[in-house]
This record gives sequence, structure tokens and C-alpha cells, in this order.
Amino acid sequence: MSLTRTLALTVTGLVLLMALIAAISSYVESNHELEEVFDAELAQSTRMVQGLVRYLSHSQSLPDLKAALEDTLQLPPGAENEEDEDEILPDGSGHKYEKKIAFQIWSDKDRLLLSSPALTGRSERPRPGYDWAESGGYEWRTFTLQDPVTGFWILSGQREDIRSELSGELAMGNVLPLLLVLPVLVGCVVFAIHLTFRPLRRLERPVRDMAPERIHSLDARQAPREVKGLVSAINGLLARLDEALERERQFSADAAHELRTPLAALRLNLEEACEEAPDTFGNLLASVDRMTHLVEQMLLLSRIDAGTQGEPVVTALDDVVEQAVADVAPLALKRGIELDLDNRCDGDRVLCHPALLGTLVRSLTANAIQYSPEGGQVSLSLQREDQRYRLMIVDSGPGISQDVRKRALQRFVRLDQRQGSGAGLGLAIAARIVEIHGGQIHLDDRPDGRTGLCVRVDLPLKRL
Repeated sequence: MSLTRTLALTVTGLVLLMALIAAISSYVESNHELEEVFDAELAQSTRMVQGLVRYLSHSQSLPDLKAALEDTLQLPPGAENEEDEDEILPDGSGHKYEKKIAFQIWSDKDRLLLSSPALTGRSERPRPGYDWAESGGYEWRTFTLQDPVTGFWILSGQREDIRSELSGELAMGNVLPLLLVLPVLVGCVVFAIHLTFRPLRRLERPVRDMAPERIHSLDARQAPREVKGLVSAINGLLARLDEALERERQFSADAAHELRTPLAALRLNLEEACEEAPDTFGNLLASVDRMTHLVEQMLLLSRIDAGTQGEPVVTALDDVVEQAVADVAPLALKRGIELDLDNRCDGDRVLCHPALLGTLVRSLTANAIQYSPEGGQVSLSLQREDQRYRLMIVDSGPGISQDVRKRALQRFVRLDQRQGSGAGLGLAIAARIVEIHGGQIHLDDRPDGRTGLCVRVDLPLKRL
């Protein structure tokens, strides 16, 4: 899993967890505080009724007091209409929630003097303080006190479902903004993480574009402070790797170069000796030729790895291919092999390294001639397909089995089923040249199903 994804999932999960805990805590705490507010309002309402009863009891008889209380505490018109969605009653005469508040007044002799319709079913004098009661199919929160002057017991009650509805709505009002902003918060966190890792992604590109012949240090100035040490360590490793590769390339080039002169001298001596005793020195001369060919290939590979081919130039692609085929034509003629070229890129000029492409075509064609039987056929075709150029070289040799084709492109790999005297560098050099041009090389069966090998080289049009 990527570091960005891990960090995004971890931070997002923690944000969601913290938000969930905060929302639940806020909801519970808001509910608790609102319940306390409702209880305080209930006590306040009871004391207001207490004051009214005390005032009226001084000047009125008990029947007149009951009538006055019923007249004063009765519900306004329209308060019983459950279907009315407007909470404020018409003409501002009251609030529909008034019907959810009820009162009872008891005498000091446990006689019910007055009761709201919602509490008429209650026949026992309530206990002082806060309590719960059932009436009319609802649960009521009640508060009861005794007036020390009149001796009356005064009860106020609120329907619990209304209290719960109001407290739930108010508590949810506190939590809802947090829930609404949560997706935005998560998006901001993910964006911030991607923004934080952008400097690291900028460091990725130069590393991805590096090649053994193009090793260079990373720009530590673009690195975040936390990874500057890592970038410095990578730069040190790249420097040591570049030095090691350079020493290896230089050693191969020097060794191959030093071998050329003595091999040339040895060949001259063996040629003279072969004229007198061909049976004795013929095999030695052939061995020297193979060694000379190996040295030439090692020198070529060393130059390619060192990147000494310079900048690409615009060249007619078919001219390069035709010249390479003409170079190896004597070899095909010597072995009686029919060599033909199907060129369908007449005059296409492309950006390339013509010397390397010529080497590529010569190496693959010579390889096909070498492994084809005498009197066989080697066919080349060059054509343009969409955004690429395709070069196909088809021989009539034994071919290469599919399970070892990838290994055949590696350096110094000679397959037992192939004949010839090569050192296992021809296909490796071809693959390296194709890689430099940004193309691909494939070893396939012949398209016509006959025995042989088809080497397919695809070169991108834009890179050329």
C-alpha cells in the first residue's frame, strides 16, 4: 500500500472517529442541559401558578377561586388542533405547545380543586418535587410544591414526548453543522496529504528517467526537510554506482582495445601458416576470427553503454536499412541465401542514431543469415504502422523455443539449439540499441507457420 493512501486512510479514520465521538458527546450533553432547562421552566411555571393561587385565595371563596383559575389557565382557542403545522396560534393568542403543559391544584385536605383536562385521570395527591406520571396515554414530567400560606399543593406537568422532541431537535441542531462539514473536512485532509507528498513525486521523475549511462544526483533543494538526509544518501549511492559502472565500462573498453592489436598480428601469422598447413592452422584461424568478432562486439557494447553515440539526427530510415542490408549481402551470397527487403517507408525521415540503427539491422540480418541453412531465405520488411515503425527479419533457421526467447536477449547467452559461432552478444546489442531509441524487440515464430525465427523491432514514431 502506498504511503499516501495509508496516511489518507489513517488520518481520515481518526477524523471520522473524533468527529463521531464529538457528535455523540455534543448530542448527549445538549440533551442533558436542555432537560435541566425544561425542569427549571417547569418549576418556574409552578411558582407562577403558586403566586396566582395565593393572590386569589385572599379575596375569593373556594368556588370562585376554582372558577377564576379555570378561566385563567384554560387553553387558548386552536391549541388543541394537532393538524395545524403553525406553532404560533392565530392572532398570536398563544402557542400550540401550551396544551402540552398541565396543572393541578390540591387542597391541604387532599381534595383536587383544579386539573387540566390532560391530567383529569390523576386522583392522588402528588409527592413534592420532581416526579413522573402517566395520564392520557402519555408520560408526564411533574413538579409539585406546597404553598406555605394557603396550604394548597400545586403541580405542573410537561409531556415527555414533547420535551424529548424539542431537546432532540435542539441537540441535533448543534451536531448537524459538524456532520455537514465532515465530508469537506475529509476532502481537505486528503488534498493536504497529496499536496504534502508533491515534492516527493517531483523527485520520482528524475529517478525514473535515469539510465546506466545517465546517472546524476537528485536536486536536494526540491526535497522536503524530512527527507533531505535520504536524498543525500541516495545521491551518494548514485555517485558510487556511476563510478563503478564507469570503471566497468572503461575496463571492458581498455581490455577489448588492448586485445585488438595482438589478435590482428596473430591472425596475420596464422594466415601465412595456413597457406603452408591449412589443416593444422585452419581451426586456430577460425578461433582467432571468433575472438576478434567478440572483441569488436565488446567494444561496440562498451561505446553504446558509455553513451558516446552523440545526439540523434534526422535521417531517411529506409536508407539506413538498405545500406545495412547491402553490407551483409556478400555474406548471404557466400552461403547461397536469398536476401530480400520489402521497404514500405519510402523516404520517411526520422530522428535517430543512424550508426546505431545500421548496426542493429546488420547484426540482426547477419544473425539470421548465420543461423539459416545454406540455400535458405532471409526476408526483411520495413513499414509504418500508426505511431511506430516496424522492422521484421524472418529467417529459415531452427528458431528459438518460446520459453527461452527472453533469456536469448541477455548478454553472453548462447542457446544450445542454435548453431553458429557467436559469443551471445548480437541480440543483446540489438536489444540495447532498441532500448536507446525507446522501442521494443520481440522474438516470434514465423508468420507463415514455417520453421524459423521472426525478429520484430518496433520503434516509436515520436521518439524517432
